Amino acid sequence: MLSARAFPKISLMAPKQPHRLHRAAETTLQSAAKRPRTMTTVAAESSSMRSAFAEYADYLNDLNDKRERIVKASRDITMNSKKVIFQVHRISKHNQEEVLEKAEKDLAAVTNQYVARLVKELGGTDFWKLRRAYSPGVQEYVEAATLYKFCKTGNLLNLDEINAVLLPLSDHSQEPLQINVLDYILGLADLTGELMRLAIGRISDGEIEFAKKICRFVREIHRELILLAPIMDDSYDMKTKMDTMLQSVIKIENACFSVHVRGSEGIPLLGSDDVPSYSSMGVPDVE
Repeated sequence: MLSARAFPKISLMAPKQPHRLHRAAETTLQSAAKRPRTMTTVAAESSSMRSAFAEYADYLNDLNDKRERIVKASRDITMNSKKVIFQVHRISKHNQEEVLEKAEKDLAAVTNQYVARLVKELGGTDFWKLRRAYSPGVQEYVEAATLYKFCKTGNLLNLDEINAVLLPLSDHSQEPLQINVLDYILGLADLTGELMRLAIGRISDGEIEFAKKICRFVREIHRELILLAPIMDDSYDMKTKMDTMLQSVIKIENACFSVHVRGSEGIPLLGSDDVPSYSSMGVPDVE
């Protein structure tokens, strides 16, 4: 008698393999139906990405070209503003009108020729994005304009007055270039260094009252800006220039103090008319 274990167990359920094959066939047919449309979509997306990338590359190239032109314009402003500063340093009590008249013409040439070119380049753009490119020239321009204004009137040229000069240079249909507060303040910080050199030069020529006027003016600027320095704590340039400004104030004060001490001792100042006469001692005066 044969054992039941000799025969395999027969299942009454239908085999599952045909169902799996049927589902696989359906999936293949669906994928085949979708494949042309998917490839077309990918090709369109790829073309769109290439077009967008090309446009962005053109934008970056144009921006770099504009930045180079702005850097060149900023350098021209810096160089010619320095010429105005050097011209003002020639001032004395004998040639004040002549020197200031020449400085005024030079400053107007800087404004109408070089600053106007910068304004034209930045017109209609987000000029604050390119501030690093033109900031050095703007600071030097502020320094030259404020130095001339002080020597001319004894007053400070404020930010609104400078921007009012730049406004006619802009196209009225576009956003005009306006100097921001930071560049103006950094320009004032540099102004104190030029005033320190001017004060020491005037002292050597005997113009003590002019030097004292400069000392009071620089003290006032330092007193006002030192209140703003904590607010602008993130500006490294501001920290550095505040230290330089303090050194300029100290140098002017020391120079004026030395003159005061020498004057109290009766020692004549270099360049002054108070030269002692030795004729009463039998010594002829030296011509």
